Amino acid sequence: MTHSNVPGPAHPPDPASGHGHAPGHDHGQAHGVAHGQAHGHVHAHAHAHGHGPAAPVSRHLRKVIAAVLVPFAVAVLTGLVVLWPGGAPGHGHDHSGVGFDRPTFDAKVVELAEVDCDKVNVQQPPPSSGGGAQSPGGTPRDGEHGPCHKATVEVTEGKDKGHTFTEVVPPDSTRTYSVGQGVVVGYSEKAPRKLQYSVVDTDRDLPMVLLAGVFALVVVLVGRLRGVLALVGLIISFAVLTLFILPAILQGSNPLVVAVVGGSAIMLATLYLCHGLSARTSVAVLGTLVSLLLIGVLGSLFIGWAQLTGNTDDQTSLVHGLYPGIEIRGLLLAGVLIGSLGVLDDVTVTQTSAVWELREADPGASWRRIYRSAMRIGRDHIASVVNTLVLAYAGAALPLLLLFSIARSDVTMVATSEVVAEEIIRTLVGSIGLVASVPVTTLLAALVVSADRSRPQEAAPRVEGGAPPGAPAGPPPSIPAPSSGGPAAARRPAIGARGRRRKPK
Repeated sequence: MTHSNVPGPAHPPDPASGHGHAPGHDHGQAHGVAHGQAHGHVHAHAHAHGHGPAAPVSRHLRKVIAAVLVPFAVAVLTGLVVLWPGGAPGHGHDHSGVGFDRPTFDAKVVELAEVDCDKVNVQQPPPSSGGGAQSPGGTPRDGEHGPCHKATVEVTEGKDKGHTFTEVVPPDSTRTYSVGQGVVVGYSEKAPRKLQYSVVDTDRDLPMVLLAGVFALVVVLVGRLRGVLALVGLIISFAVLTLFILPAILQGSNPLVVAVVGGSAIMLATLYLCHGLSARTSVAVLGTLVSLLLIGVLGSLFIGWAQLTGNTDDQTSLVHGLYPGIEIRGLLLAGVLIGSLGVLDDVTVTQTSAVWELREADPGASWRRIYRSAMRIGRDHIASVVNTLVLAYAGAALPLLLLFSIARSDVTMVATSEVVAEEIIRTLVGSIGLVASVPVTTLLAALVVSADRSRPQEAAPRVEGGAPPGAPAGPPPSIPAPSSGGPAAARRPAIGARGRRRKPK
């Protein structure tokens, strides 16, 4: 059917309305109605996909993801039940009175007096050979050879509340006291009465609690509801660590198995709590899981190959002496897994979110294009994350590195010594897992969003007129003007706008 732009004959007035129609009005009205309906439907379809949160994935993909994660979650829950220790660390244990393994109480300094170091049998420190130990005039700095101090400390809790003892502070001591200062004292029952109490640390509860409050306030002010959920996840992580991981290891369970189960529980709880129960979060969980498995395999391989014992400091030796059944090498590997978990969550969530945003920005992009674009983001993340891990471990081992520097040891000997090699292997294994998490998570996310793109389009309803969604919008089919009388009406002379008959030309 062809259409002409020449104005057609006017139609008689509608008996119901009493009004006539201008030439061509019926065709224009029909065209406008049809076009408006089609345009309105397409606009509504585009509006539904262009605003708000990302559309949920199809039921098929949800089933595939659930088929992987549900058995994993069940296995983690089963591991928690089987390995649950049923108590906090140290319950039912007699304190040895050595090092950290002794009861502690709050106390305060009630008196501070200067005394002669010779009278309290304190040997004066030798003059320092360093250039920074003396003042510009060549005399020793104040305090290096100054007087000793004798602090009187009063126990403020426990069965010996009110008991006082003295603590001598040498002039070269890094810890100083002031009257009224709170301290922590250790108690050794088997020691002589005058030596049962000694100062072991400073009471710093107030600044720690204040700093924690400022941290929580900043997180909530910036993150709002997401910040509150992050704090709840932090509490859950701390609870799993103190109520499950540490007691289970102390009761003789394999540290590696405990770390895998506890770390997986932390990962599931915090990720789904902070980011919601969605396919995006599930992909991040899968990427984190694959990376944790890689870290576990590499860590176990190289810790055994390098013959690391894990017994490299006084704290580990004390734990091994008190609990000989603990596998120290497994404890080292457990520390690698738990230490890498927090940074892994950050990397996998960031990459998954990047893939979903790229998909929303370009719905027609293939999974390869989305993967390449997201990997450009991931490479920047890799550089910063690896540097962060290296600096974190280097900062923790800085006193040890200074000790080797003072001894002027060979770099190779320092790097291959067990104390340093342990940190190097810990850093490199964790970094490999972090780097591998970027392409793994990005690939999983790109495949999920690409596989889900065509499914809703195939099942979408067809637009009125028979054109499927996404088809090019052409001119709508013309609607013939209604006529009353068939061919005879076409031969009637037209009626003018004022109701008079016009002569046919």
